[in-house]
Amino acid sequence: MISNYVDLHSHSTASDGTFAPAEVVRIAQRSGLSALALTDHDTIGGIAEASAEAARVGIDFLPGIEISCEYPHPGTMHLLGYGIDPNSPVLQKLTAGLVAARDDRNPRIIRKLNELGVAITMEELEQQAAGGVVGRPHIAAILVRKGYVNSIKAAFDKYLGTTGSAYFDKERLTPRQAFDLLRQSGGVPVLAHPVQLRTTNDGELERVIKDLKDLGLLGIEVIHSDHDAALVEKYTKLADRMGLLKTGGSDFHGTNKKDISLGTANGRKVPRAFYEALIDRVASLRKAG
Repeated sequence: MISNYVDLHSHSTASDGTFAPAEVVRIAQRSGLSALALTDHDTIGGIAEASAEAARVGIDFLPGIEISCEYPHPGTMHLLGYGIDPNSPVLQKLTAGLVAARDDRNPRIIRKLNELGVAITMEELEQQAAGGVVGRPHIAAILVRKGYVNSIKAAFDKYLGTTGSAYFDKERLTPRQAFDLLRQSGGVPVLAHPVQLRTTNDGELERVIKDLKDLGLLGIEVIHSDHDAALVEKYTKLADRMGLLKTGGSDFHGTNKKDISLGTANGRKVPRAFYEALIDRVASLRKAG
């Protein structure tokens, strides 16, 4: 019998997770999930490996990506793109540029940390990333291991987050650019973890999502590890009212986020019905051409 649960938001060593793409798939299978989406940050580098392993172990797989967009601080806006074509030349070119932008930022962070008395090198960072796309969670893991902070969260609070002493912003796409990219690569765009927009009231939240819908938004991630019961209810009602797909996922990063387990988002599981509706929309977009 097919499991009733899925996870539509996960990360691997292709970006800032700590498990290889194939291992993320195996964890999903061992966790009793019937489907998984791999949504690494700004890269499709893990899709082929994860897809092959999903076919081998017998669970459904949906290729995805998570893209950072320009948005006023202190909030952040991330778009999830589901059902993308990994062979899309447009997608391959743009993700290469986004990875290069990350690579440009990392040495600046390292130099600033050194100025602050934190002993860390690019060589250590590359070893920590183990061949994946290097990001701030890898830096945070080194800071924890060396005893400069006692947790990943503390590393971001003190050094790496938007208010941290070693923070540098990265190049981001405008929302319009992100939607155009996803449209050209066959993806279904979904707003990730809307709580991280940090809107000040429900009216502002609705205005932001309406503007995104006008650009092509097709769904909202209603279940997420940062969403409590009240937020899940709020985002579910908002999605239904605005005719948007509902999705959900744990935002699994492996040991970089030790309190998050694949298949569970703040005590909730993501129903397979979310996956079924999503793949129906992917299929309809492909048919429309």
